[in-house]
Amino acid sequence: MTSPTKAEGSGPSVALDPELASTTEADKPKKLEGRSPGQLMWQRFKRDRTGMLCAGVVIFYFVIALSAPLLTALSGTNPYTLYGQDPTYADSPVLDDFGLPLGWFGGVSGDHWFGVEPQYGRDLFAMLMYGMRTSLFMALGVTVLLMLTGITIGLVGGYFGGRTDYWIGRVTDFFLAFPQQLFFIAFMPVVTAFFVDPQEETPTYFRAVAILIVLWLLGWMGMARLVRSTVLSLREREFVEAAKVSGASPWRIVRKEILPNVVSPILVQFTYQLPSTILTIAFLSFAGVGFVEPTPDWGRLFASGAKYAEQDPAFMFFPGVAMVIFILCFNLLGDSVRDAFDPKSGR
Repeated sequence: MTSPTKAEGSGPSVALDPELASTTEADKPKKLEGRSPGQLMWQRFKRDRTGMLCAGVVIFYFVIALSAPLLTALSGTNPYTLYGQDPTYADSPVLDDFGLPLGWFGGVSGDHWFGVEPQYGRDLFAMLMYGMRTSLFMALGVTVLLMLTGITIGLVGGYFGGRTDYWIGRVTDFFLAFPQQLFFIAFMPVVTAFFVDPQEETPTYFRAVAILIVLWLLGWMGMARLVRSTVLSLREREFVEAAKVSGASPWRIVRKEILPNVVSPILVQFTYQLPSTILTIAFLSFAGVGFVEPTPDWGRLFASGAKYAEQDPAFMFFPGVAMVIFILCFNLLGDSVRDAFDPKSGR
């Protein structure tokens, strides 16, 4: 005969009591779920308000650069029209007899939101939008190429070591011996003159390719050294030795064991490399060996602003503020990404 205690404790009897059933479900411990390093990094990054704000600003800049044709269409301007010299716009002059912008703060008006360029009357808003587009996407392409080259060379030298690492190190030292700023200025005319007759006008696309080649040849070494030093510390770790013992090929070890552990320094370095590349491209255009008239470019806007500084200092205001905000936000974003990857950080 079944005892009353057993009858009360049986499964069907407990299931008939809704209060007891709900209590039992609530008291059950929650299942623990593991999180990947990427998820942990993202949670730490989301808690950083400065990093989130700077990430939003950086994304906004790239969206603006992509939307340059649409924005200039809304403003009814373009970066190539000489509004101060084109007879079509004679009924609405933007320059005075001395070639200076009419109106307040460099000619700011409903037709020209950021004013106009002295002497020529080109719309500064349209020039800035297209200049940001040229500089940002040119710098993005150069930075990605630098990262890929540096990662590949650093992985090969750090993992294989020996003579391979020795000769890669000597090649890296050779390129590091070049004074970059001077060779940027010296190499650009040489590269363009090698393919284009000096008496002919150099196409804009070819100038872009020449800038990419020069910056790539003289800029991959820092990334290569960073990856190499990280790989040297990883290749002796237990999980790499275990993969070797299990018979994994070098390519699989590099791809599955080492490369995922180098993602953190690569991302941090990327956030610092991109604004540095933007400044370098702007420097080349400012020095007259990068993009030239009439291609809109951030560096060329600064060169024009320096030329018109005494006549119209307002021309430098909007390009300067735009670049300072972008560089500052990208550098702060790099700090936030580094702190998010660092588990010992208190931020």
